[in-house]
Amino acid sequence: LDCSFAEFNNVDLSGRDLQNVDLSNADLRQADLTDANLTRANFMDANLAGADLSDANLTRANFTDANLAGADLSEATLNGAILNGANLEGANLNGANLGGADLYGTNLERANLNGAYLGGAKFNGASLAGADLTGADLTGARLIKANLEGANLERAYLEKANLERANLERANFAEAKIGGAHLIMANLIGANLERADLRLANLIAARADKNTVWPDGFDPVAAGVIFED
Repeated sequence: LDCSFAEFNNVDLSGRDLQNVDLSNADLRQADLTDANLTRANFMDANLAGADLSDANLTRANFTDANLAGADLSEATLNGAILNGANLEGANLNGANLGGADLYGTNLERANLNGAYLGGAKFNGASLAGADLTGADLTGARLIKANLEGANLERAYLEKANLERANLERANFAEAKIGGAHLIMANLIGANLERADLRLANLIAARADKNTVWPDGFDPVAAGVIFED
């Protein structure tokens, strides 16, 4: 079904079966797509600002360079979806499933990812500054050179995640599970790692300062952390 360049702003498409639909370059601002089946749908360059996609099935959907600013994707299924270069600033992804999704260079600043499943997702070069990832599952996720400045990762699961060269300045990792994660050359200046589990985490050449908070009994210098004045 070819609906590319269609004008669907404010349209109600809730509960519809739209598998494989082509909505590339479509205008879907404020559209209602709740509970719709959009498996493998094409949303490349589409405008979905403020759209409601809560509970939608977006498995393997393509959102490359799409605008999803302020969109509601809570409890949506996005496993294997492609969101490279998409704008999800301020979007609601509370409880969403993004397992194995591609989010290279995606803008997720101030997005709500509370309790989201992000296992194996690829966030290389993405910006999650100020995002809420409380209790999110990022097991095995790739966040190489990602920007998580000021993000909240309290009680998040980051086992075996790759945060090499990531900007984690002032991020909150209180009670997070970071065992076996790669934090090589990451920026941990002012970060809070209070009560975090850092067992077998690789912190070689990570940067920190006097404001970085470490778990009790953890020796950052022995772990290879470099302190800046």
